[in-house]
Amino acid sequence: MLLDTASLYFRAYFGVPDSVRAPDGTPVNAVRGLLDFIARLVQDHHPDDLVACWDDDWRPQWRVDLIPSYKAHRVAVERPEGPDEEETPDTLAPQVPIIEAVLDALGIARVGVAGYEADDVIGTLTGRASGPVDVITGDRDLYQLVDDARQVRVLYPLKGVGSLQVTDEAWLREKYGVDGPGYVDLALLRGDPSDGLPGVPGIGEKTAAKLLDAYGDLAGIMAAVDDPRSGLTPSQRKRLDEARAYVAVAPKVVRVAGDVPLPDFDPALPSEPLDPELVEALAARWGLNNAMHRLLTTLGK
Repeated sequence: MLLDTASLYFRAYFGVPDSVRAPDGTPVNAVRGLLDFIARLVQDHHPDDLVACWDDDWRPQWRVDLIPSYKAHRVAVERPEGPDEEETPDTLAPQVPIIEAVLDALGIARVGVAGYEADDVIGTLTGRASGPVDVITGDRDLYQLVDDARQVRVLYPLKGVGSLQVTDEAWLREKYGVDGPGYVDLALLRGDPSDGLPGVPGIGEKTAAKLLDAYGDLAGIMAAVDDPRSGLTPSQRKRLDEARAYVAVAPKVVRVAGDVPLPDFDPALPSEPLDPELVEALAARWGLNNAMHRLLTTLGK
């Protein structure tokens, strides 16, 4: 089980009232919500391994170099000496270090790599896996990893994590008319304002799906642009031709990396905390006794 951790703690932050606070008044709604999410996921799905994948760089420079608008609207502070700071709610940002400390004390593997997003860590771990993989994320970009033959599916939270949309190849074909790898081509053609991806003007999701169905993949579509006998409409041909520069680089931006240099770590789900005293101290300091007890009880089972 691979967690897109930021996706989940953002969801927890907006799903749990900010009246949930530590004894000193610090909001801990995202922390508590994430702990409850993990407890529910473990209880319902019984994973052998669980990795909290981390955004060590939420906006890697190599992606920005290819498409400068990539996540540009989310930048709160530009940092020439390191990763830009992402715009986050004022009461969420202070909770992220608490989440890090709690996961580390519990012994739940937390893996991030400089210069890469959590998506890239997930993509690399998925590629290395020899058994079934469940990716837990609220980010549809990771639909590209769905692979029935390798038993890779995406579980997309609908309401908390108790109600999950099971995304497999049949679901993707019914919803979008593509398989996992085809979702990359669909996404880059359609664009994604939330990630600052412009897409091809005039090519929406339905048109992109029809083009992929007719020509197979992005390469086939661009070959059709150069073929006067193809069935492209004049406007489609013109728009795709004008978007060649974007289409040439977008696949590398949209596709998750599969070759991230991961550190050594133990992915096994712990049955007891790595540092019980620290877990107890963190629970007391941040008012997380009940959430921690629920998670430890679930892990112990």
